[in-house]
Amino acid sequence: MSDMITADLVDLDLSADTKEAAARALAERMVALGRVTDLDGFLADVAAREAQMPTGLDGGIGIPHCRSEHVTEPTLAFGRSTAGVDFGAADGPADLIFLIAAPAGADDAHLTILSSLARQLMNAEFTAALRSAGDAAGAAALIRGEEPAPATGTTTGATEGTSEDATEGTRDTGAVPAAASAEAAPGSTGEDPAEAAAGGTGEDPAEAAPGGTGEDPDERGRPFRIVAVTSCPTGIAHTYMAAESLENAGREAGVDLVVETQGSAGFTRLDPAVIAAADGVIFAHDVPVRDKERFAGKATVDTGVKAAINRPGELIGEVRDRAARGEVTSASPGATPVERGGETGEGYGTKLRKWLMSGVSYMVPFVAAGGLLIALGFAIGGYEINKAPSVMDHFVWNQADSWGALLFQIGGVAFAFLVPVLAGYIAYGMADRPGLVPGFVGGSIALTVNAGFLGGLAAGLLSGGVVLAIQRVPIPKALRGIMPVVVIPLISAAVVGFLMFVVIGKPIASAQSGMTDWLNGLSGTNAILLGALLGLMMCFDLGGPVNKVAYTFATAGIAVASPSDSAMKIMAAVMAAGMVPPLAMALATTVRGRLFNAAERENGKAAWVLGASFISEGAIPFAAADPLRVIPSSMVGGAVTGALSMAFGATLRAPHGGIFVVPLIGNPLLYLVAIAAGVCVTTALVIVLKGLRKPVTGAAAQGPGGADPAAPTPGAKQPVAA
Repeated sequence: MSDMITADLVDLDLSADTKEAAARALAERMVALGRVTDLDGFLADVAAREAQMPTGLDGGIGIPHCRSEHVTEPTLAFGRSTAGVDFGAADGPADLIFLIAAPAGADDAHLTILSSLARQLMNAEFTAALRSAGDAAGAAALIRGEEPAPATGTTTGATEGTSEDATEGTRDTGAVPAAASAEAAPGSTGEDPAEAAAGGTGEDPAEAAPGGTGEDPDERGRPFRIVAVTSCPTGIAHTYMAAESLENAGREAGVDLVVETQGSAGFTRLDPAVIAAADGVIFAHDVPVRDKERFAGKATVDTGVKAAINRPGELIGEVRDRAARGEVTSASPGATPVERGGETGEGYGTKLRKWLMSGVSYMVPFVAAGGLLIALGFAIGGYEINKAPSVMDHFVWNQADSWGALLFQIGGVAFAFLVPVLAGYIAYGMADRPGLVPGFVGGSIALTVNAGFLGGLAAGLLSGGVVLAIQRVPIPKALRGIMPVVVIPLISAAVVGFLMFVVIGKPIASAQSGMTDWLNGLSGTNAILLGALLGLMMCFDLGGPVNKVAYTFATAGIAVASPSDSAMKIMAAVMAAGMVPPLAMALATTVRGRLFNAAERENGKAAWVLGASFISEGAIPFAAADPLRVIPSSMVGGAVTGALSMAFGATLRAPHGGIFVVPLIGNPLLYLVAIAAGVCVTTALVIVLKGLRKPVTGAAAQGPGGADPAAPTPGAKQPVAA
């Protein structure tokens, strides 16, 4: 931290009476040293951050901070006020004021050092030494860690008490956030995180986790275990102060508490074994928690980041109370691929799938909206509506054709975003926000050179790769502030544009044209086999990656204003097959309810609506409970439906909607016959396969007490799906 704060950046007699004046006084010192290029612009960024959430903390501390393009290098200024300055803390004005300035493109190492200061502020000895510092040079040296404050294990009032081993001296907080979290983990002696989570006993974390026994962890001879996530809008100060405060309070309460800090310097995900072994979760955040679904199914306290700084003991007590009452969160929907990110140790194939699914997940809403609008336009105005003049030139309020043309043209505009959005968010999945500009530019060029969907895939991967390559180049400090807003967008867009226009655009366009010609030439047996294959894929993982590949293949064909007949047949086959699994499960629970338990029969009622709406995920509860019977049965039925739909020549211009878009389907009666055939096949197979299972002893017939025949009898083991 030696280059971040010097004596010239310390004011031990700060005379400002408002937070704006205090920030200006300290910022002027940064300007004088060339650390800030535009005083007013920088102060506007500080004020914008302050408007998001007050930066005052209990214990007389104010930490105004921001990331700004007007900052040339990470800088820290310190001021000490006799009268105090109000920064919005609950306990009154702040006398210790730290102004933290980080460049918009600050590197991880500098941000980590700044975050370590935030952790030090939770040490009462550190703040006491600053209050008694006699000269600016000594205060700067203390902040840099050259004159560490003596440790007595006391923390600031924000941590609500003291602990003999709370600080273990002024422990090194300059490590990366992951390391800081590891220090707080139980048994931080280099042991395996999973073993540490299990109390260092070597027991399996899953076994150590509460497994529905109703036992309190303390009664099982081990401490209560908590995992926490902290994050704030800037990710520099509050994130790490909250982590330090929770860790200190956890040690004081005798709780094993591990924190995942999701700061500006990135974050390292907690070991899944540590999460699995936890008894409770604390979310202290002012921005969305990334990968939040990892923590589902546990007692959870969800609050703001300042609550973890000011009253960590209360949060720990609250999560323990909730765990004792059995209050746990339900499983949350999976995060988008962009939110998930890559796990440590993942292979390239897995990462590539996530990147591609990132683009697809953002593209699908445009496909659905645009496709349905175009289909409605055809339904209202007829199949010549694509030749209608622009509604800007001709629109008659009381003519159906004008409304049909309006819907068609709005849908066409929505469709024009498909390839750029696909490419932009593939690049986003790879390189985060810097990938958006080259991704969207490359996707638009793909449309310009007629490279279509394949061109969008290539442009997205290229854009992400180019940005990642640029970010690996060492950059002078003076340029870091303009990297994310000028340099990276400029260079990456130019490189991707050159490659798309000059190098790979034409070959991809030829491949796209060849694929279109092949689809247009499909007929007879080939078309039926393709329909069967797509049906198998749609029903294999019920909304998973294989299902999405088939769906994306179909939507790519109709993602034009005038799709070919073959493309519309493929779309019809894909949607029909995707409706089969939930409808079949609904029918099976109706005709043979005794083969399913009460929960499955209830899910069967909902599956009618989900299946009719083309939501394949409606069959997931059944597949999860009995995968080796449900999934193969669904695949057979889906293949039958896909093949019949192609054989009947059914067409579909809309990418979604289920039975609600039947009026927009070509050959609608035969299309419904195809769906019904697949549903009957799957239903029959599921009933037969489930009927071959050995019945549960004592549950084959309803007992005199009216017990559910599908429910387990006391002491009897449930059959396991083989």
